[in-house]
Amino acid sequence: MFIDFAPLTAKVQQINAVARHGAVIGVDSGSIRIAGLTHQARIGDQVTITARGELRGGEIVSLAPDHIRAMAYDPVEGIAIGDQVLLGAANSAAPSMDWIGRIIDAFGQPLDQKPLFQGAEIAKLRRSPPAAAQRKAMGARLNTRLAMFNTMLPIARGQRLGIFAGSGVGKTTLLAQLAKGLDADVVVIGLIGERGRELRDFIENAMGAEGMKRAVVIVATSDQSPLIKRRAAWMAMATAETFRDQGKHVLLLLDSITRFAEAHREIALTAGEAPSLRAYPPSTANMIAQLAERAGPGPDGSGDITAVFTVLVAGSDMEEPVADITRGVLDGHIVLDRSIAERGRFPAADVRRSVSRCLPGVASEAENALIARTRRIISAYEKAEPMIQTGLYVKGSDTLVDEAITFWPKLDSFFSTSGYDSTEDSFSQLAALLGQPDPNQKSDEESVLFAERHKSEFPTAVRAIPTANNEKHKMDVRITMD
Repeated sequence: MFIDFAPLTAKVQQINAVARHGAVIGVDSGSIRIAGLTHQARIGDQVTITARGELRGGEIVSLAPDHIRAMAYDPVEGIAIGDQVLLGAANSAAPSMDWIGRIIDAFGQPLDQKPLFQGAEIAKLRRSPPAAAQRKAMGARLNTRLAMFNTMLPIARGQRLGIFAGSGVGKTTLLAQLAKGLDADVVVIGLIGERGRELRDFIENAMGAEGMKRAVVIVATSDQSPLIKRRAAWMAMATAETFRDQGKHVLLLLDSITRFAEAHREIALTAGEAPSLRAYPPSTANMIAQLAERAGPGPDGSGDITAVFTVLVAGSDMEEPVADITRGVLDGHIVLDRSIAERGRFPAADVRRSVSRCLPGVASEAENALIARTRRIISAYEKAEPMIQTGLYVKGSDTLVDEAITFWPKLDSFFSTSGYDSTEDSFSQLAALLGQPDPNQKSDEESVLFAERHKSEFPTAVRAIPTANNEKHKMDVRITMD
């Protein structure tokens, strides 16, 4: 019987050979000042404080010549001057395939009370993204099984997308649909600052047993320290990077980047950084950019991370600091609109205000033309909607508006459909709805030429099988493999 000692060896390597101790010299509501570790401690190192016989964890957030400053993972009540402090190692993680299907905290420990095997490789929670010149280009579009995202707002392999939404507009449901439907090898879900009661509902109802078969869920609840919330985001990213380095395509869903930024704000202000716009310190923009840049296409020989970050926008304010920063560093943004959700259409994405920056590259010329026409119809209807609703619009005044009135209810219904086996099926349905030719349908002559041209590329025989495809029994050539 073969026993793999690699995970145990990796764990042993994390143990410090020398124990370094300090002492608490001051405590306030947000931080702890420690003496005796000035020349050994580094930003991000963990500390363990012995207070009244209990062990309290924390993390170093700033250094000074005569003391260091740490924040505790738990409330500081009970910590006294003179309490002993043990210096620990820097933040790290050791994800493994055993994590798939599990719920894990920000420290890589299971939340279901079952054993969890750690990986053999230690991954830093904060690491640099792959060198820009060595990264692959964004890949082909992915089937999400959702009509809207297969057509108007496609997601490409290695894309980084933002979902901007207020509370209660279907953001969590959309994330679960993407987690279950989008083509990927592994799904890593980071729930940052989630309400504790919603965790089981998300796992059992939104995701379900089928969705969890390929997912890792990393959780930091709303009542936990900002250190833990920020660490959970880094843990989710480090986990995704580990699977990417193994050659896998990873879907990373991080909910939400806003709570990550709020946690960083509290930590940075405690460390002494000056507040700026809406109290966010200047380092917030760089912190968000560093996290986002770690996702995306990997270097040659590795996999890719397709990432979806949610952004909470109070009052649909797309110009608030976190939304503005995030929109600038991602490859597209999806705006969920409350008025759309209130009339019962989900996903409640506002197509006109949303952009996927993988277009037009991932779609064919015919598909892009269909997308452009659909956008013109939507724009015309929404601009004329006040007049239409009040009965002031007179039919025949504008040909495009007349067309929009005809097609708008059908489009609105189409955007809520799901279950498509391919993006081509979605475009076929959209084209049929608008009375357009199918952008992916080849003529009989084109099919025959395609079969002859590519015959030598297939390892087995290719033959054309005629089948009746309409009322006139025209011959539609299908390519089959023996």
